[in-house]
Amino acid sequence: MGKTNLVKKGFAEFFDIPKDILLDLPRIILIGSMQIYIENHRGIIEYKQDLIRISINRGELHIKGNDLMLKNMFSEDIFIDGTIESIEYKF
Repeated sequence: MGKTNLVKKGFAEFFDIPKDILLDLPRIILIGSMQIYIENHRGIIEYKQDLIRISINRGELHIKGNDLMLKNMFSEDIFIDGTIESIEYKF
């Protein structure tokens, strides 16, 4: 983590500001193994029924599973349904 990000992290902790907003990180909400909601993404790189690759700040998010289906996609949010087997954060 760079010096700027360390300062931002300290600032977020001191003022109790969510780090995902200040550090431009994704917020991921997993509902069991059936749904995933991702905020603060950069777009979809690959979309298949068993793999969805999503661009995020400083990397990619790989969602693997069965019958994965993009339910909603907005400029900042993605909502995915299906059987989620794994979630990987790739730098």
